[in-house]
Amino acid sequence: MGCSFSGLNALYDAVNGGGDIWINENRFRIVRQLGEGGFAFVFLVKEVISDSSSASGGGLAKKLKDPSRLSGDGTYALKKVLIQSSEQLELVREEIRVSSLFSHPNLLPLLDHAIIAVKSSTEGSVKHEAYLLFPVHLDGTLLDNAQTMKAKKEFFSTVDVLEIFRQLCAGLKHMHSSEPPYAHNDVKPGNVLLTHRKGKSPHAILMDFGSARPARREIHSRSEALQLQEWASEHCSAPSRAPELWDCPSHADIDERTDIWSLGCTLYAIMYGVSPFEYALGESGGSLQLAIVNAQIKWPAGPNPPYPDALHQFIKWMLQPQAAVRPRIDDIVLHVDKLIAKFSN
Repeated sequence: MGCSFSGLNALYDAVNGGGDIWINENRFRIVRQLGEGGFAFVFLVKEVISDSSSASGGGLAKKLKDPSRLSGDGTYALKKVLIQSSEQLELVREEIRVSSLFSHPNLLPLLDHAIIAVKSSTEGSVKHEAYLLFPVHLDGTLLDNAQTMKAKKEFFSTVDVLEIFRQLCAGLKHMHSSEPPYAHNDVKPGNVLLTHRKGKSPHAILMDFGSARPARREIHSRSEALQLQEWASEHCSAPSRAPELWDCPSHADIDERTDIWSLGCTLYAIMYGVSPFEYALGESGGSLQLAIVNAQIKWPAGPNPPYPDALHQFIKWMLQPQAAVRPRIDDIVLHVDKLIAKFSN
């Protein structure tokens, strides 16, 4: 981790209104800001390659082992994180470590990173900033697309719904099949990037591994259960958080099927542009936690003709409050493949 001395100078220039950022030995120019949230900012950047680097095949091309990850036009997404505490610093380092564990077409790869120390305005204190470089996907997230489509009363076709979902399952299967198995812990429409393709279903990529952890955990006491609930309240988005993370028993085996619950919520959102329990709340009010724990599912008005009932049954299969009877990712992949074969004809 870290970056070169010249990189530090350029980073400070960017912070102070300059346009260039160095990540280790590679230089990038800020094009525009794409978004922000919490202590993080995301920028569209373009690699600046000197004539000497270009001639020697240098720049990011020299660093990356997989040439397919290189941008055709030199543009990338740069995530800048303002780190306010040692706990935040450890979380960012863990996100970087976990991101490096996986390589899959449906998981967003971390291309490069740098963490630098920055002098604080407070006398003697030092804070940090992290710079994480990713491929850029300018068609936005599933959440962005769902909101736009909902406003226009448009819907994905049944086949597109299943193809998008199948890709998310493929990325998640890669995580669940690792040793040890990892849970993403925050599968939701805002963490799915879409790229539209002419004549094909959108390409879907799961991103943001800041909450990913080894999936399997044994709970032996009430205090451990409460610790897990507190952790989940900070790291797992409420509308797609599994029931066992809201109300964890004092003796329980937690595993990667927390992600299966979130997948069910996400499939619902691909179809209807909203999570099932947010929709239920909007219809009848009440408590989000109660709606989730009791698996209260209502179906909005959809496209005409409506989505097949088989998709509704598929969602219900994933949204079973008891984790022990919830399917695993291999079961989900087999079933979605059958549905794709059925509805593609």
